[in-house]
Amino acid sequence: MKKQILIMGVTFAFVLSGCEPTVTTEKDSTKSEDVAHEDMKDMAHTNDGIIPNGLMKAEDSKYVVGSEAIIKTDHMGGMNGATATIVGAFDTTAYSINYTPTNGSEKVLDHKWIIHEEIENPASAPLEEGTEVTVLANHMKGMEGAKAEIESAKQTTVYMINYLSTTDGNRVKNHKWVVEDELSEK
Repeated sequence: MKKQILIMGVTFAFVLSGCEPTVTTEKDSTKSEDVAHEDMKDMAHTNDGIIPNGLMKAEDSKYVVGSEAIIKTDHMGGMNGATATIVGAFDTTAYSINYTPTNGSEKVLDHKWIIHEEIENPASAPLEEGTEVTVLANHMKGMEGAKAEIESAKQTTVYMINYLSTTDGNRVKNHKWVVEDELSEK
């Protein structure tokens, strides 16, 4: 009987946790960037592929869905130099933000990227530098619901990508977001 109760308790805890697979990574220690810039160990990837309401598919993107490109950015360790498979291309405004996570973690500076459709009740795009917003995105622990300040805005095509980490071989699915100039032809 005790064994059945324990199994039921573990099952219940698993259900409450959301059952979503998460890939956690650590920032590349060879970088000399400010740790507050992006402590990506809290980066939470879900493979849901949910597209925010109102986000429009790109009509003329450089990289089409199903194609491959080389990632030329390091939002998190294992990303730079990896081969990305494009799973979505959308025209929007991408924002770099500074925010204080809702979970008590240290302030995150220059987080790239959230998009206009991931902001609560935004004014017309693009929002100006310094505009205070509430974030709807859940790219990292403590991001959803956080108050943020727009650091920069870029009207561009954003891509959702899949890739294999160059540092640990983990498969990352539906990473949101990279912008067009963070990719190069394979």
